[in-house]
Amino acid sequence: MKISDNNELQEKAKIIREGILEEVYTAKSGHPGGSLSVADILTVLYFYEMNVDEKNPKWEDRDRLVLSKGHASPALYSTLANRGFFPVEDLKTFRNINSNLQGHPDMKNVPGVDMTTGSLGQGLSAANGMAIAGKLDNKNYRVYCILGDGEIQEGQIWEAAMTSSKYKLDNLCVIVDNNNLQIDGKISDVMSPYPIDNKFKEFGFKIICIDGHNIQEIKDALDVAKNIKGQPVCIVAKTIKGKGVSYMENQASWHGKAPSEDEYNQAILELGGAKQ
Repeated sequence: MKISDNNELQEKAKIIREGILEEVYTAKSGHPGGSLSVADILTVLYFYEMNVDEKNPKWEDRDRLVLSKGHASPALYSTLANRGFFPVEDLKTFRNINSNLQGHPDMKNVPGVDMTTGSLGQGLSAANGMAIAGKLDNKNYRVYCILGDGEIQEGQIWEAAMTSSKYKLDNLCVIVDNNNLQIDGKISDVMSPYPIDNKFKEFGFKIICIDGHNIQEIKDALDVAKNIKGQPVCIVAKTIKGKGVSYMENQASWHGKAPSEDEYNQAILELGGAKQ
């Protein structure tokens, strides 16, 4: 189910955003802001770039994705559901006590989830392990790791970055969702990780800087990343928290709360969907 047309990918991203909002609204809890900011990136990864099989989620030769910022699970779930890993209707069970779709991704219970995440800072270490295993087993799969820009304040990220570089993991692609906001406000005010690109460069990464909402730029960056040899790649994607919903955009307050019924209906209308 590969999609090359940019307009089709943009439409798919809208559908994924609608799923994100439905999940958080139905559950009355969750993290919409950082899920909406990463929706375009996940869309391009799963519908254009990654080699996966929804009928065989544990396929040994599949590409892997580690959503290190695990609180953005609504984005991953909506993407996986629309890719066919499980029914889209399941999104309405998000955070239900009897649902597999809990607040953070669970690799044991959710088809298509490659790593259980949620404790920030640990995803890159796991992605390193997958990439090293691929090298040892002479596999051609690639590993993608999505980090939050607030998350890279964690020291373990930089220990892991040294490991990525030391072992020349050119089958690893790190993507930083740089929406400039975390739960307490601007990342530059809380604990600035800037300049993000230069920091990863000094840790031995090839750097690509893009607009994380420009479908073509995302595609081009991923195409370039595949051809880099001898070092890992870091794509720094400039994004907007809450992208696609006017009252959520660039608002730290929407890091972790659910919309009201009126707010939900407005958001769906803005995305082009039907009012519920």
